[in-house]
Amino acid sequence: MPEFDRFTLAIVDNTADREGASDGHSRYGAYIAHHAGHFHEDHQPLRPIEFAAAAWRTATSPVMAPGYVAVRPDLDRVEVYVDHDGGAQFCAKVGLRHSALANRPTGRSLAWERAPWSRTNEPWPVLVAPERTDRPAVLVTATVLLPIPDGILITPTTAWPGRVLTDEAKTVVLALAEYANAHLSPLVADLLGGAR
Repeated sequence: MPEFDRFTLAIVDNTADREGASDGHSRYGAYIAHHAGHFHEDHQPLRPIEFAAAAWRTATSPVMAPGYVAVRPDLDRVEVYVDHDGGAQFCAKVGLRHSALANRPTGRSLAWERAPWSRTNEPWPVLVAPERTDRPAVLVTATVLLPIPDGILITPTTAWPGRVLTDEAKTVVLALAEYANAHLSPLVADLLGGAR
C-alpha cells in the first residue's frame, strides 16, 4: 500500500503500472483500451477538460483496482468533473466524525466507524457506517470542491487507445495528482483538523 501523509491525497505509481502490464508497457493503458468509448466523442479527441475527467476516472478505483492513482483510503472518493460553467473541478468526499464538528449531534447517535479490516494504528482508516442498527446514526460527509486550472490540462492528439493516448493520459493524471496534493490536501487537512 502506498505511503500517504497529511498532505498526500493521491499517489501515481508508474513502477506498479509497468510491472502489472500484460503488454509490458502499461496496465493503465489496457484499462484505457477497455474503456475506449470514454476517450472520444464521435471518433474525435475529447476537449481537455473532458479528457482529464475520463483519464482520472479510469485511473482510479472503482474502474482500476488497485488504481494507477491510489487515493488516500479515508476519503470516500476524489473525482474530476466538468462543472456547470464548463470548467474542471476536483470533488472530494470526506467522512467526518462527530468529534470534528463544532456542534455535535445530541443524544446517543452513532457515527462513522473505522472499518473492521483497518489496522488499529492506520492513520487514514476507511470509515464505514455503523453495524449496529438499534440507534439513530448521524453520518456527516463534507464535500470539498476545488477548481482545476486550465493550464495543467492537455489536448489529446488522438482518440484511439495506444501508447500515445496512454502517455497523454498519464501526463494529465500526474499533473492532476500533483495539483490535488498541493491544493486540495490542505483543504482536507484543515477540515479534519489532524484528527482521525
